[in-house]
Amino acid sequence: MRQLPILSAALLSSAVCLAADMPSQAEQLREAAQGYSAPEQTLPRQLLWGDTHLHTRFSFDAGMVLNTLGPDEAYKFARGETVISSLGVPAKLYQPLDFLAVSDHAESLGIAPAIMESNPLALEDPNASRMRELIHEGKPIEAYKLFAQLRASGEHVLHRQDLAMDMWQRITASAERFYDPGQFTTFIGYEYTAAVAMNNLHRVVLFRDGADKANKVRPFSMAESANPEDLWKWMAGYEETVGGRLLAIPHNGNLSNGLMFARETYDGEPLDRDWASQRARFEPLYEVTQIKGDGEAHPLLSPDDGFADFWTWDKGNFGFAPKTPDMLPGEYAREALKQGLALEQQLGVNPFQFGLIGSTDSHTSLATAEENNFFSKASPAEPGVGQFRYDGAIIQRYPGKQDISVKSYQSAAGGLMAVWSTANNREAIFDAMERREVYATTGPRIALRMFAGFDLPSDAHQVPDRVALGYAQGVPMGGELERSDSATRLRFMVAAARDPLGANLDRVQIVKGWLDAEGELHERVFDVVWSGQREHNADGEIPQLPSTVNGADYSNAVGEPTLEVTWEDPTFDPDQRAFWYARVLEIETPTWLAYDKAHFGDLITLPADAQLVHQERAYSSPVWYTP
Repeated sequence: MRQLPILSAALLSSAVCLAADMPSQAEQLREAAQGYSAPEQTLPRQLLWGDTHLHTRFSFDAGMVLNTLGPDEAYKFARGETVISSLGVPAKLYQPLDFLAVSDHAESLGIAPAIMESNPLALEDPNASRMRELIHEGKPIEAYKLFAQLRASGEHVLHRQDLAMDMWQRITASAERFYDPGQFTTFIGYEYTAAVAMNNLHRVVLFRDGADKANKVRPFSMAESANPEDLWKWMAGYEETVGGRLLAIPHNGNLSNGLMFARETYDGEPLDRDWASQRARFEPLYEVTQIKGDGEAHPLLSPDDGFADFWTWDKGNFGFAPKTPDMLPGEYAREALKQGLALEQQLGVNPFQFGLIGSTDSHTSLATAEENNFFSKASPAEPGVGQFRYDGAIIQRYPGKQDISVKSYQSAAGGLMAVWSTANNREAIFDAMERREVYATTGPRIALRMFAGFDLPSDAHQVPDRVALGYAQGVPMGGELERSDSATRLRFMVAAARDPLGANLDRVQIVKGWLDAEGELHERVFDVVWSGQREHNADGEIPQLPSTVNGADYSNAVGEPTLEVTWEDPTFDPDQRAFWYARVLEIETPTWLAYDKAHFGDLITLPADAQLVHQERAYSSPVWYTP
């Protein structure tokens, strides 16, 4: 057995002295160790993908025109399951979504299911009964035309409290069935389909809440008022009485004939601070891209921007009123962001301080924005239905009126919303939307981060945990910068990565808008990082990459999988209001029409002007600076 040595008197004396000193030293070590482990902070590090604008058969302009799929099928499809489309084609996403909002029209909500189910309310209504007869005669389009004619005259068929509440509760129940926090989030929502003389003022209304709160109200619709200000009042009343939270997302300003971002109220009065505060409070986002055209910029408003003309719809409104150039400033996001700076100077509040998102606005119940998997705007133009898929009209031609119709082949494949969130659940995603830490893509899953700050180092994009650095020394997309003593040098850290299943990146640009000392508004597009060894040409532009597209094929032999930069704005003036957002461009790729041509061959005939190649993109939400 081994014995321990006996301590000498000297050693024992030293040990006693050391023990006397240890409490203070141990306390110092424990205090210093408090910051040793990972800090307790929850940064938005999850990148989630979703769609907040999708219609099912509960919408009059979906269920009345061949869509037989409801919210259940919409959620199944979005989370990656195979669904049989309304016209019998198996449909499945290449990449599932993380969240989805079914947003059926509040007006005549559920009219198609009511008619098809022979609901007594539908049988009692002479117009609904006639539509039912036409459907049973095999004339669903005629039934829809009758509905549209009545709606245009101000009559909303079967828009009544008892039926609407039944249909609303079916929709909210579906959202609850498929809500799987941490895996797949369903949002309760609907579309407020306001229009003035067929000028689009539509909004998607989203609830942060579950059915327990959402079922306490009936969706506010155009049948109650076409004035968005009344929608905001209803939203405020819901939040006050029910205790929930709402936001509204406008879309398709390009079909508003100048009214979406007008410089006056619905009633034609000058804008005031209260109006600006209400809009800023309830509408923190704008749906900038979707099937019915891209609304970031217009080539007439941004003549120096070579990428401004992307799936542009600029013929007119939803009816028969053609577009005139003076309407354009009230329709496009970039111009509205600029106008917001001037209004903030005047009113003290910026009503157009919104983040940018994309959605599909599909009326097939299938939320796909994938070019090689496009199921169209509406069921009559789904794959396999024949030439109507291309020649069918989304906006009809009115007899005796100027032709401003738009055909199906002129549709974009839609967009998606990307969210930087702390978790995949309703509360976290909704909160990210409210703080505008979201961005839009035209379909691809392009990963995009942007931070801005006066204290960002020149190599911020190379820092190992650049996300933590961005939050600590700057603000993320959607954020606001205020003037400080060091507000003389402003830097942006931008990092973009291609869709894992998609195309390489061409370039990253920063789009800037500002208000000068004379009250004039300006914009400029900066190429801040690009692929390859290209240099500026004589016009100061980065030349285009060669195209690799061959029919429905392309190659990633050009471009880069990632592009990162820390960029300093050489034109920053600490005395000027301004905003900046990032635009990421892919290399050229085939459109959905090129994929259709390759798949169907001689079975289809594409129009001569069908767009077969494009450059898809992502738009970050802006960062604003206020002196």
